[in-house]
Amino acid sequence: MLAIAAPPAPPDRPFHDKAWLAEHLREERRAADLLGEIREALFGAQDGLVSTLAIVSTVGGATSDRFPILVAGIASALAGVFSMAAGEYLSSKSQRDIYEAQIEKEREEVYDRPGESEAEVAYMLEQEGLDEAAARRVASEMARSPNVLLKTMVEKELGIPVEQGRNALQGALVMGVSFGLASLVPVVPYLLLPVETALWASIGLSAAVLFGIGVVKSRWTRHGAIRSGLEIVVLAAVAGVAGYVFGSMLPTLLGVRVPGA
Repeated sequence: MLAIAAPPAPPDRPFHDKAWLAEHLREERRAADLLGEIREALFGAQDGLVSTLAIVSTVGGATSDRFPILVAGIASALAGVFSMAAGEYLSSKSQRDIYEAQIEKEREEVYDRPGESEAEVAYMLEQEGLDEAAARRVASEMARSPNVLLKTMVEKELGIPVEQGRNALQGALVMGVSFGLASLVPVVPYLLLPVETALWASIGLSAAVLFGIGVVKSRWTRHGAIRSGLEIVVLAAVAGVAGYVFGSMLPTLLGVRVPGA
């Protein structure tokens, strides 16, 4: 079988220039961090819009009075902003604390039982495709620098990064702001239109915005834009229609006469 030679490096890309490599790696890490922030923003916006849509649709199905619908929608949005931001912060911080404890445990192994650590790394490299001799040779070289051996063990054995990663507070702010802004979408029609019209306008506007979120998300997920958008729209439609149906049934089930209904 003929071996396929790797294409030569373009002359304008100095692959052996360490300064260029360092900057290139920094750019790739910044891009990865940015994708993490985008994921948080899209998730927050999607959750804020769908959850608020479900609330206002439920109350809108129970009463034609604008005031309780707006109160319910705004209260849900505010509660969601703080709960989502706090949840994201605590989740990220707790995850990092767990990572740090695991890293410390591996650090103790590297310094207290270096032979065991070296053997583990050699075995993992062999499992990834290196032959036994090469795996042992590479692990032996890594063992000369305990920090390199530690980082390799942590990333390959535990699958976690040694570096600090994204700031937990920044992630919480992104989540909270995106949730809050998106939660306004299903509420705005109730400020401008009669309740009966606003209900369907709220669902339609939410569906349009969610479709746009799905299209934007497809840029990174590599799924079809139409498919990605429709998946989220179906979710919003189910939430809105289900909320309206249950809201319409709720006063009757509870035996309550709602003013304006």
